[in-house]
Amino acid sequence: MNYRTMGKTGDKVSILGYGCMRFPQINGRIDVVRTERQLLSAVERGVNYFDTAYIYHGGRSESILGEVFSKGARSRVKIATKLPLYMVHSRKDMDNLLDVQMKRLKTDHIEYYLLHAVSDHAGWERLKRHGVIEFAEQAKKDGRISRFGFSYHGDKEDFKAIIDDYDWDMCQIQYNYIDENFQAGREGLEYAASKGIGVSIMEPLRGGSLVRKMPPEIQKIWDSAAVSRTAADWAFRWLWDQPAVTTVLSGMNEESQIEENTQLADMVHTNMLTAEELSLYERVRTEYYRLMKVGCTGCGYCMPCPAGVDIPFCFSYYNAKHLFKAKNAQWQYTAFAGGIMSGKPSMASLCKQCGKCEKACPQHIPIMEKLKEVAEDMEPAILKPAMWVARKFYSLR
Repeated sequence: MNYRTMGKTGDKVSILGYGCMRFPQINGRIDVVRTERQLLSAVERGVNYFDTAYIYHGGRSESILGEVFSKGARSRVKIATKLPLYMVHSRKDMDNLLDVQMKRLKTDHIEYYLLHAVSDHAGWERLKRHGVIEFAEQAKKDGRISRFGFSYHGDKEDFKAIIDDYDWDMCQIQYNYIDENFQAGREGLEYAASKGIGVSIMEPLRGGSLVRKMPPEIQKIWDSAAVSRTAADWAFRWLWDQPAVTTVLSGMNEESQIEENTQLADMVHTNMLTAEELSLYERVRTEYYRLMKVGCTGCGYCMPCPAGVDIPFCFSYYNAKHLFKAKNAQWQYTAFAGGIMSGKPSMASLCKQCGKCEKACPQHIPIMEKLKEVAEDMEPAILKPAMWVARKFYSLR
């Protein structure tokens, strides 16, 4: 296993992190025996970074990690978990939630404690008003947490503003060879790294979309390479090639995935890809955009939208739902664009047809027309009352 330093903290973490959101199941329930075997197998292969959250598997993810690692492996691993922001109404809530998580994890300390799914600067400001900085610094002082960070699902400008607003230890972003310019993107990744902040990568395979049901046009490009590699191999290499990436999370729930990914993590290094290989990624990315419902590259020239629409976000999840058959695309669109997670809607139906975005788009996408398509497809009438209620709840906090 290769290890990298988590930014200015000096911590050595495995370049392959274990995402604990997709444990194997039997009849809708976690297969605890198999999960334990897989977790310990990863530890034996050198994985020392395990990422979970309060809400994963309805709270069972943290509990299972606690049960497994309390039997003897705890000293060999670093646990990252997250504060569920939708449950935070006060400073007291933060302390209470952390106490619950420590009990679930059967530990007296958590190495990496993240704010879960920060989506904009306004959300960060709300948390500051509730005393999140004082909470984090006290939790560090008394040893309950070692490092403080945040996971992020917003645009790159707000990401950089949040990075600049506090002395963070680490952060977590969505990033892969398709989403190079999506959300924080490469620009945000390198900005955080330049500040000495470690970066954990989520969705390296886009929830499995980059390895399952590969379009034949894409497979043909990979097959033209001088070396034969699996789709997962190509995806992970692209990330590990970049020095700004600290660790890459993989939601492994098959023994074969653990074996393949750990073997690859043994042999990779930064700046290993050749010019020819990098050109293959460009060809694959271009072909994916051609096949998408909307050929949006996520460049952000259309932003900000005067009506508040997050145009790249809307198109990304519309594409994910249809091209990649991503099962969680609808939920993520509803949660984030619908404003459930932040109280700030940015969905396609907010479009006022002003046309400002179309004048700025270098891809010449008929954005107004496509936003209508997104609204019709991603915003069914049955969901709108639920989104309204959720936003009202959020606004009261």
